Amino acid sequence: MIRRRLPSRLAACLLALLSQAAHAAPQFTLRGVFEQGAVVYGHADPAASVSLDGRKLLLTASGDFVFGFDRDAGPDAELRVSQPGQGEVARHYVVRKHAWSIQRIQGLPPELVTPPPEVQERIAAEARLIAAAHARDTPIDDFLQKFMWPAQGRVSGIFGSQRILNGQPKQPHYGVDVAVPTGTPVHAPAGGIVALAEPDLYFTGGTVIVDHGHGLSSVVVHLSRLMVHQGDRVQRGQVIALSGMTGRATGPHVHWGVYWFGAHVDAQRLAGAMPGGR
Repeated sequence: MIRRRLPSRLAACLLALLSQAAHAAPQFTLRGVFEQGAVVYGHADPAASVSLDGRKLLLTASGDFVFGFDRDAGPDAELRVSQPGQGEVARHYVVRKHAWSIQRIQGLPPELVTPPPEVQERIAAEARLIAAAHARDTPIDDFLQKFMWPAQGRVSGIFGSQRILNGQPKQPHYGVDVAVPTGTPVHAPAGGIVALAEPDLYFTGGTVIVDHGHGLSSVVVHLSRLMVHQGDRVQRGQVIALSGMTGRATGPHVHWGVYWFGAHVDAQRLAGAMPGGR
């Protein structure tokens, strides 16, 4: 068989076209798993535009971004990355479902299952305050820090678990609980800006929300004393409150939750195992 060589000029053109095609799509990297309750970190060219399921994501000056998946996130996610002169990449991912712990309890007094009608307006107003704090999209990069536990002790409640009280499914547990005595110092899990500092909310009592930037925030609740105010800039490890059992708590502990905007994500995935294996 006779093999014919392409003219050198044509071969060079083909190589150039192939090289352009290989570099036409914007490049990005991801770190994390696509699973309910998980947080994923990404990096792209700072000039790129990145969106998840239609929500445009804020990028840092070096191109870092973050997103998370709610405890009950659906099975699919679409990430789009575009850059001037380099087109757009659309990637589809499967979001793995997690098997959450379900506990059924019968015979509780009705007032412990359903709040009385006279506090419903208060509950709704406080829910709006909390939602506004979690909606912030602040251009700070504290979300990139390694998260730490706000207090150390026995883990008495895990993320995602749910109780069915007297046959009524209640709101899932959206954080991790650490059993500690009242008055234990509570530390900022990462740096950020205090988005909410309220001493007496109906469900959560003393409540502090720290905005870590780019939609990622921490909430610590049931606090006996607040040591920061809304708008304060805090550093990772700074004491921001003292633990307690305020609000609808049955014992002294620190409840720590992490949110990506309105999505409830697992704080323990960010901090790792409790030091000492407790």
